[in-house]
Amino acid sequence: MNTLQEWVNLVCRELDLGDAVSPAAMQSRVLDLSRDVAHGVARPAAPLTAYLLGLAAGRSSDPEATADQLARRICLLAQRWSEDQRASPEPR
Repeated sequence: MNTLQEWVNLVCRELDLGDAVSPAAMQSRVLDLSRDVAHGVARPAAPLTAYLLGLAAGRSSDPEATADQLARRICLLAQRWSEDQRASPEPR
């Protein structure tokens, strides 16, 4: 087990998440989301966006499935943001 997996498992236990989250699926989802947001929007936006994803998914009756759907939407949003920023003229 690597450090990241150990840390995620420890935090899940500390927060009493137990079976509520699949650490492997969550890890991939959040890292992909963070990469897209950090590169497409701004680095500080990545952890804040991951937090907002968690809040939104937590309100659902099926947080795992909802998190996947929301993460895909956010990744597309970050890509559009990046494209829009490149297409807009530079401020003078």
